[in-house]
Amino acid sequence: MDFRTSGKDEPEINLIPFIDVLLVVLIFLMLSTTYSRFTEIQLRLPVADAQAMRDYQKEVEVAVSSDGHFTVNRSPVASGSVDAVARALGDAAKAGRDTVVIISADASAAHQNVVTVMEAARRAGLSQITFATQSTARAGGKP
Repeated sequence: MDFRTSGKDEPEINLIPFIDVLLVVLIFLMLSTTYSRFTEIQLRLPVADAQAMRDYQKEVEVAVSSDGHFTVNRSPVASGSVDAVARALGDAAKAGRDTVVIISADASAAHQNVVTVMEAARRAGLSQITFATQSTARAGGKP
């Protein structure tokens, strides 16, 4: 009785641990990647070199001050809620859906206030929105 095996055992390469290690490294790299460079950008808005502002026949100008007050066509809005701004936009938009909303926001106005005006315009059915800026020459030449 011969209990020896006949033939040599072939070496076998197991790829499953290799794939597991690569997946762990990939997940580690994805989670450790930071986007802190995007938060370090210093922004100076709204200064732009653009063509002269076109004269819209059907326009509503919404001004947003740095302290959060809104005016629609130079008439103050009673409260800063989306509904109040939407009502004021609806009343001022005599051309209906063809009315262009021009947002003139102070450079230090909160981003939420600009988003409030955009949401109010959407609720009022106005989809054409543009932003007013000043040229760099009028802003003191700062780039």
